[in-house]
Amino acid sequence: MTEIPFARLHAIAIAALLLGGCAVGPTYQRPSTPEPAAFKEAAPGWSPAQPADMLEKGPWWTLFGDPVLNQLASQVEVSNQNVAAAVASYAQARALVQAQRASLFPEVGLNTSADRSGGNDVPAESRYRLSIGGSWEPDIWGRLRAGVSAASAGAEASAADLAAARLSAQGELAINYFLVREADAQLALLATTIEGYQRVSTITQNRFNAGIVAKSDVLQAQTQLANAQGDQLSIARQRAQFENAIAILVGKSPSSFSLAAAPWTAAVPDIPVGVPSTLLERRPDIAAAERRVAAANQQIGIARSAYYPSIGLSGSYGTGGSKVGDLFSVSNALWSFGLSAAQSIFNAGATRASVAGAEAQHEVQVARYRQTVLAAFGDVENQLAAARILASQQVLRKQASDAADQVETQMLNRYKAGQVGYSEVVLAQASALSARRALVQVQADRQATAVALIQSIGGGWKVGQ
Repeated sequence: MTEIPFARLHAIAIAALLLGGCAVGPTYQRPSTPEPAAFKEAAPGWSPAQPADMLEKGPWWTLFGDPVLNQLASQVEVSNQNVAAAVASYAQARALVQAQRASLFPEVGLNTSADRSGGNDVPAESRYRLSIGGSWEPDIWGRLRAGVSAASAGAEASAADLAAARLSAQGELAINYFLVREADAQLALLATTIEGYQRVSTITQNRFNAGIVAKSDVLQAQTQLANAQGDQLSIARQRAQFENAIAILVGKSPSSFSLAAAPWTAAVPDIPVGVPSTLLERRPDIAAAERRVAAANQQIGIARSAYYPSIGLSGSYGTGGSKVGDLFSVSNALWSFGLSAAQSIFNAGATRASVAGAEAQHEVQVARYRQTVLAAFGDVENQLAAARILASQQVLRKQASDAADQVETQMLNRYKAGQVGYSEVVLAQASALSARRALVQVQADRQATAVALIQSIGGGWKVGQ
């Protein structure tokens, strides 16, 4: 660094005042992204996307009409540790903004000292000093303002990360809750089935004892009963895992948390036809990615400012004396004012490399932003397609289950009448159980898809938003 001669400092100071509004960073523009007029899987009437990520979305889980889910979801925001970490990160980002803003203002300090010295042949003497001084770096090239803007964009990205963490935890809790309720429904279904299998097994054993059927019929009945009991234990294990996952999501130890079995409300909220595609821009991950592009854009300006001189102002006022009373004497006052400027004239291309690095990082963030947007459109399309297909599939599963129930009843009656063998009864019962379980599965899949769709559009929806 080369110091500029004092004779030129006044000219530099005037230039600083004239250039105080100058900025070397590029003007920020939101990167362009492909925005389809409508989702191909959605009903007509969706409008083009507009930025709306800060709109209030409300407690979307209430759309499912389950009071237990409502209670659990409300605990996520205050108890989930991932959300707590995101809250702390947001507070840290806000503190960084305050620290960057402080650099725009002068720094003032107060210094006091007192000492006493002497020797064998020198009388002891006391000295007191009091001074106040300050320094300030005018933001001529906009470097400090760019730092504040970058920190502000980072804080906004952190706020979006917090919203994403909250939405992710709430969505994960809802899906795990529905999996618990699906397990409850499967267990209830198997309990009824096992009870029926036990009755059939008793009938078969009695018919064998009477010499009416072969031993193979008894063994088949026992095999079918044991398999159903094994499936019951497997589902109980899965339910325990889902229950433990919910405990962690609400910030509790799994050993101290339990969720009682309850009837399953397989409600699936319908997507309003008039929901605008503006909801896509409400995704917090898109908001976070865009804010990181803005922060990277400001970093280019910060890097470019190194091409220009660094200018500083400093001043101080102080007094000194051998007595405390002398500190307030005008004759002992001393003052100083200074203006300095420094400019790097050779650094082997380090500044140019720093600017190139900042520009490359900006391109990285632009690419990530565009990829996030594309992935978001893909998420919405996938969930809309899944919602449409699963709704049709549930109708077919219900028809299959009803038909399989009738076949099972007919085959059992015919077996009791000696018209068919037990193997045909086994096939009918296995088919009926499979159809019932498939119906329960598709109902659970529809609820999970509804949750995923809500997440993909950034939260709940409201007509007209």
